[in-house]
Amino acid sequence: MSTPGPNDPLPVKARQDVQDWAQHMTEYMAQSAGVALDAGSAEPFFNDCVGKNNEVAQDGRYKMSYAAYSSAPLEQHPEAVRKVRATLEQQGFKIDGYRETANGKVDTVLDASQTSSRYLITVETTTGGLLLFRVNTPCLMPPAAPEASS
Repeated sequence: MSTPGPNDPLPVKARQDVQDWAQHMTEYMAQSAGVALDAGSAEPFFNDCVGKNNEVAQDGRYKMSYAAYSSAPLEQHPEAVRKVRATLEQQGFKIDGYRETANGKVDTVLDASQTSSRYLITVETTTGGLLLFRVNTPCLMPPAAPEASS
């Protein structure tokens, strides 16, 4: 599949479909990692797409960031991130960044991307010691509203 170009039409996806996919993906990554997501921790966040000159089109285009957290013990984070990395690689994601420790302490980061969809995945240790699973989308268009019949 080719990489979408900057002038290609935006992918059309309903917000609920995107949120459902992100929820499924975070649950799948947590399961692959062998950890449980904390109940009620999911945070979907939708915002407008902003152009390079800070312009915002009024056609409904949006981006979404979806985060969910696990209270897995800190010492389990490196193994969990290793497992997610292997799973994402099998699914065709490109690994853009990877770390298990920093300055001798557990401080995991895994960044991955999917070229065809331009979705970004992050799994990392938060400053509070939680394991964060995040999905970020590129700019998407909602489906056209059905026209009212007269």
